[in-house]
Amino acid sequence: MSKKALCIGINNYPGTHMDLQGCVNDAQDWATALAARGYATTSLLDSQATKAAMVAAMSDVIGAAVKGDTVVITFSGHGTYQPDTDGDEADGLDEALCPYDIQLQHAALTDDEIHDIFLSRKAGVRLLLISDSCHSGTVTRAAPAEPEADGPRPRFMPMGNWLPDDQLPKNRSGGVAAHVAAPSSASPFLRAYSRQLGDLLISGCKEGPNNFSYDARINGRFNGAFTYYALKTLKDMKPGATYSAWHKAIVKYLPSASYPQSPQLVGSRTARGLKIFE
Repeated sequence: MSKKALCIGINNYPGTHMDLQGCVNDAQDWATALAARGYATTSLLDSQATKAAMVAAMSDVIGAAVKGDTVVITFSGHGTYQPDTDGDEADGLDEALCPYDIQLQHAALTDDEIHDIFLSRKAGVRLLLISDSCHSGTVTRAAPAEPEADGPRPRFMPMGNWLPDDQLPKNRSGGVAAHVAAPSSASPFLRAYSRQLGDLLISGCKEGPNNFSYDARINGRFNGAFTYYALKTLKDMKPGATYSAWHKAIVKYLPSASYPQSPQLVGSRTARGLKIFE
């Protein structure tokens, strides 16, 4: 049995005016923590994390795994959604991850695409998915962030910051809509997750409208608030501690007054009772 990890962190989103500051640190911190627990790790940071590179890296790490192996994928960056084109979404929107070149290529990595990649795994391969991003928001455009602002920033990118106008939702008069109805806003990782195969999804916030994961500055260093507290508590977990115990430790810190987000652990009772990263 082998343990493999892919850690993705994207701060820089050219052309969107929505850069983040803590995501590369997140990915590097997850890679360090996982390597210390015996994982062979690969990282994609900023310009390395194009859509094509993310698809290739996910396909490679999952495709190389065999029965009994565990694959961990972490993603820190913006989440988004886009108009559904194949009619499989009740709310008319596909949830998606934002690659580095999302505005340059006008292409996110959608839940449908991630689902197809993960379907290629061999029987007996277990997935652990860690998402420090959010997929909730209603506006189709957002103003640029203040360059010197140190306050928490939601890791959500509205469609209007990366899709061309002709692909954005329209209002009744035919112009670009300023708002859309709140979507179900599930992490695109949720479609890849399989309860039957013993997978786990750990995310920085609950699913659904008005739930956000935040880019934060804690003790003078930028991180995702969830990643910071997840790794802080991981250091104090006793040998043999379970994912359920870890989640309980994290939610002692979040939500907080500064970061009103509720980390989520999704998995069967058996999976939640497994030993952390073993």
